[in-house]
Amino acid sequence: QTMESPKYELVIEAKDMGGLDVGLTGTATATILIDDKNDHPPEFTKKEFQATVKEGVTGVIVNLTVGDRDDPVTGAWRAVYTIINGNPGQSFEIHTNPQTNEGMLSVVKPLDYEISAFHTLLIKVENEDPLIPDIAYGPSSTATVQITVEDVNEGPVFHPNPMTVTKQENIPVGSVVLTVNATDPDTLQHQTIRYSVHKDPAGWLEINPTNGTIGTTAVLDRESPYVQDNVYTALFLAIDSGNPPATGTGTLHITLEDVNDNVPSLYPTLAKVCDDAKDLRVVVLGASDKDLHPNTDPFKFELSKQSGPEKLWRINKLNNTHAQVILLQNLKKANYNIPISVTDSGKPPLTNNTELKLQVCTCKKSKMDCSASDALHISLTLILLSLLSLLCKSFA
Repeated sequence: QTMESPKYELVIEAKDMGGLDVGLTGTATATILIDDKNDHPPEFTKKEFQATVKEGVTGVIVNLTVGDRDDPVTGAWRAVYTIINGNPGQSFEIHTNPQTNEGMLSVVKPLDYEISAFHTLLIKVENEDPLIPDIAYGPSSTATVQITVEDVNEGPVFHPNPMTVTKQENIPVGSVVLTVNATDPDTLQHQTIRYSVHKDPAGWLEINPTNGTIGTTAVLDRESPYVQDNVYTALFLAIDSGNPPATGTGTLHITLEDVNDNVPSLYPTLAKVCDDAKDLRVVVLGASDKDLHPNTDPFKFELSKQSGPEKLWRINKLNNTHAQVILLQNLKKANYNIPISVTDSGKPPLTNNTELKLQVCTCKKSKMDCSASDALHISLTLILLSLLSLLCKSFA
């Protein structure tokens, strides 16, 4: 039997002299604590609970209420809930609210309206402590939960995602890269899908809004700063015709194969030497190429034909990427342009015709004077011509 209070206090009085009034009296207090036994099973407040949840959403959807006549906040009163039927996909979980003893039923894996619009769960409730032997859990310790799933307009899904394709970097403008495929999970709504470009960093691509065919609007360039590790990444949208419309995003990775489309570059482009130098090895030249092997080194270094009866310099290859320019005699103080061609190993090969600017300077006491006399003469001539032009205008 449930008692109003699990604690009782008794005051006990003792008298001597047979309880005569002239006797002495003593009192003592006895406190009796009564332990509650689990003699009442928990019972649901109703046989059936209702819940509604949107597809794709997780969280608590309903609180199941129970009553228990045992002492509150004891193991005989605290409820333990178990889903015993209707949860094969483990989409639902139930936990006890420690303050109210209610069962909090949650969706832990998003539900799909298109697979099932209704779910029925059978749930039982027990106590933490076992019932005493004469008491058993009855039909009121189980309840049914009817769950209705509401349809939500879901965004189209790309298949596969990400999408990958390999193309040469020099394919013609207007080439087809890929035709994407997105489907709408809302199969019962019979919606249409249109496509658009979401993120195309270099502005190289377009997509047919109806059939999803992706084509090029510019020449693809493997050496572009928008390409990382030979891969160009773009994002596309698939938008359904719902109200409001829902959107899905697809990622496209284009692996670009190298083509020999970059000439090698030469460095440095300026060298200085003393007009009385004993070491006539002027400079070591290096070449680099943005392309990949085999469209780069070994490079071929050559001097263009030198005008005049005598040759003034030559170039010697040092290795696959470097060569040395050597003077054949000391030169007068002046600026010289040495025409050099460097050719890569691509098929077909590409050649860069460039010039090495050589400044021959006078060197005295570790100081190098490189102001060329011919450049000074040109400057004076230009000044005189300008003055003459101004005089002619003033006379006119």
